[in-house]
Amino acid sequence: MSSSTYKIIEVVGTSKSSWEEAAMNAVETAAKSLRDLRVAEITKLDMKVENGKVAAYRARVSLSFKYQGGD
Repeated sequence: MSSSTYKIIEVVGTSKSSWEEAAMNAVETAAKSLRDLRVAEITKLDMKVENGKVAAYRARVSLSFKYQGGD
């Protein structure tokens, strides 16, 4: 039986239009420097407010990726 080890990090993505886009930005940006991403879990959603209006959507995302050399 083989075993694997994964690392979990947390990133925050932003968007001016939606939480979905904010989460997608977080994953796609992280994927540029991390290899073998496995799972993305949205852990928190919030908004930046300026002058009583929503200025940006933010998504906090936990990402897991496999350590190199594991199965």
